[in-house]
Amino acid sequence: MRWGIPRLAVPERAPSPGISVAIGLLGGALLAGCAPALRAPPEAARPELPAGWREQPVSSASTVSAPAVDAAARERIRPDWWQDFGDPVLSGLVLRALDRNNDLLLAGARLDEARATLAASRAAEGPQLNATLVAQGSRTLQVTGISESHIVQPGLSASWELDLWDRLTALTRAARLRVAASEADRDGAALSVAATTVQSYIALLALESQLALSKATLDSRAEALRLAQDQARIGYISQLQLTQAQAEYASVAQQVPQLELTIRRQENALAQLTGQSPGDMPRGRRFEELDLPAPPVVLPSALLERRPDLAQASLTLAASDATLAARRAAFMPQISFSATGGKLYVAALDYNPLRVWSIGGSVLAPIFDAGRLQAQFDTATAQRDQAAYAYRGRVLTAITEVENALAGIERLDRQRRFAQERREVLARSLQYAHDRYDAGYASYLEELDAQRNLFAQDNDLIRIRQGELENRLALIRALGGGWRGTTVPVAPAAAASPSTSAPAPSTSP
Repeated sequence: MRWGIPRLAVPERAPSPGISVAIGLLGGALLAGCAPALRAPPEAARPELPAGWREQPVSSASTVSAPAVDAAARERIRPDWWQDFGDPVLSGLVLRALDRNNDLLLAGARLDEARATLAASRAAEGPQLNATLVAQGSRTLQVTGISESHIVQPGLSASWELDLWDRLTALTRAARLRVAASEADRDGAALSVAATTVQSYIALLALESQLALSKATLDSRAEALRLAQDQARIGYISQLQLTQAQAEYASVAQQVPQLELTIRRQENALAQLTGQSPGDMPRGRRFEELDLPAPPVVLPSALLERRPDLAQASLTLAASDATLAARRAAFMPQISFSATGGKLYVAALDYNPLRVWSIGGSVLAPIFDAGRLQAQFDTATAQRDQAAYAYRGRVLTAITEVENALAGIERLDRQRRFAQERREVLARSLQYAHDRYDAGYASYLEELDAQRNLFAQDNDLIRIRQGELENRLALIRALGGGWRGTTVPVAPAAAASPSTSAPAPSTSP
């Protein structure tokens, strides 16, 4: 329903545009009772935060409690948390990834899109001014003969919608919240890229450590095979013992190209993360020298301020609420003002310019739309509820991730200590087996078995050490980044090195 009040350049008095506003207010009061009521998000979508964690981090190197993160967690976030691993080469790779990673570039482009959408929403709240030019020529046959007419009309046109029910304001608020959500999404992508880069670098160094161990062990097995071949030629040992030495050498030898292939692929993956073509990747400290960041004590409620994905989900929920308010305001009358002005040049008047103008207002009040507005309102309500459930789901995921990482700290530390104890026992067992074989009290099979056990345990120690580093990284990621303040130093765990490989068996009788 529209009421227009045009005014031309003729001696007529038109009603005041204020009548449109009065009609709009009256219509809005009548239609307000027809607009659907806003519904709160479902109660089931409300996340419940625990008062504390099931697991409390305890440093394995000190009895001093780890630093606490208070409610002002966002101010305590350390942006360069990857430096806690103590490897400058790793820090350089992370900075390169944050600058050149393709996923981050895409996140930046999405943020630019959100900002442009916000600018468009703000522009819709203000008046619109356009320049117009109408030119028309005609030639017709009339009773008096052929008539030609030429008209030229330049002018200006202005319009403005009165945001009486805050519909445009709500749309702008939703766009502003989506910009903030896009910024949080970009921060989350940066955290993910940095964490993935650190994890890939840790895995690369762990593979390098396994390769060094395999090569050192292979050298030992090669020497043992050479001695076994010499002994077999003189009949000191049987062909069975020789084949056992050959099989043991081949078993270790086949792991070298397998590890080299895995390292090459890991380098390519790390290069892709840093936004460059596949190639050799630099290394810094040895795998055993990486620092183990100390865990903080963080309240569950602090995650809401620290984690970018939770901030993004919360802002998306708020934006959905604003969009829902705008959909409800669409049930109300829309009041617009318009004005045009210019000059009319007509050939019949010898192009003597005639000043023309018009000013008026209009009210558009929905009466019947076959349920279109109600369907749009219901859609916005469902989308708001989806955003609420998505926020709850992310909160539960965040709490679970922190709990899992905290649970792994003490248990992985115990696992490493038991594994180290077992390695020491296996090293002594190998020495005993070697002495027994050297004295002629046992067969070479016992020494081979002891060598295999020690080699497997050395690899297990590397994997456990990698698990500890990745678990601390998972905790950092679950907490939304690093933390400021004094941290508890955690000494790097002892790991197997090539120098601890099993000795070559002696050929002494």
